[in-house]
Amino acid sequence: MKRGSHLHKLPLYILFFGILVASLGLIAIYDASVIDAYRTFSDKFHYVKQQSTWLILGIVIALITANIPIAWLKKNAALLYGISLFLMLVVLIPGIGSSFLGARRWLVFGPVIIQPSELLKITLAIYLAKWLERGIEIKHFLILLGINLGLIMLQPDLGTAIIIVGMTFMIYYLSGAKILEIFYFCLILLVAISGLIFASPYRMNRVKTFMDPTQDPLGASYHINQVLYGLGSGGLYGVGLGRSRQKYAYLPEATTDSIFVIIAEEFGFFGSTILILLLVGLLTASLKVAQSVGDKFDKLLASGISLLFIIQILVNLSSMVALIPLTGVPLPFISYGGSSLVTNFIALGLLINIAKRV
Repeated sequence: MKRGSHLHKLPLYILFFGILVASLGLIAIYDASVIDAYRTFSDKFHYVKQQSTWLILGIVIALITANIPIAWLKKNAALLYGISLFLMLVVLIPGIGSSFLGARRWLVFGPVIIQPSELLKITLAIYLAKWLERGIEIKHFLILLGINLGLIMLQPDLGTAIIIVGMTFMIYYLSGAKILEIFYFCLILLVAISGLIFASPYRMNRVKTFMDPTQDPLGASYHINQVLYGLGSGGLYGVGLGRSRQKYAYLPEATTDSIFVIIAEEFGFFGSTILILLLVGLLTASLKVAQSVGDKFDKLLASGISLLFIIQILVNLSSMVALIPLTGVPLPFISYGGSSLVTNFIALGLLINIAKRV
């Protein structure tokens, strides 16, 4: 395929937007964490130093991933996916998997903390792209999806489950699924999500507070109320860099899931819009790769990675502006977290790899 003048620059665009957004994330993490970091570790730079280390590691891994032969990825797709499934099982073993607030999602190796579900997102996309390249019946697809969702919900992690479902569904659709199959899939999905919500008082409370944020403002709806206070305080231009009031232990998860609120509070509607436009720039470049590549495996993998970013961004931002219930999904490249950041850069590396073949 003959390259257009703009297509050969896609790898640079993808890397540029990824590093730029992640660098802005460092500023946001420092700003949101400075109080907690000083109080907990007597070092106001604690969180930003850790995130900086992960950012450097992520960039290095992205450059390595960008040069792995695609043929090797296809050949070893099952192995990579199998390793992820193994880690998903290991994390559930008491004494090995680390538990926090009732969730068992992390493996701790000294200073290194791994969240296997983050790695699963990438390896599942690679495995599905290879599998669906040849075509697959929906019953086999549903069995595969059910295995992954079962392991995720044993942790439990509904936010990751939503992301996995959305990504796999769209990859399956793009592979040439029939409309009737999509209808059945959506019906099964609706029943499954409803069942998971009704089976968990915690999730039911989140739905109830989404429907009426004024109920129990000091209990179940505290988080969403603080989110709305932060967004409202920002107005058009924000209260100014470093002047957030929500970061003073008012807003839960200020450095992770709710970091967009701190950004919106300090930089207002205009600052938030600039950040969103940068994310849109990254997504546009990603989708351009999926649109331009000719090989089916490359197209499905690039589409899966692009959708992985899109779904996470939409879910996080939608929950932060009260369009959907709070889900605990981090904002890609912005939220604090080593596993998430490094995984996002692995995904960028794969996109760059595919973009070089356009």
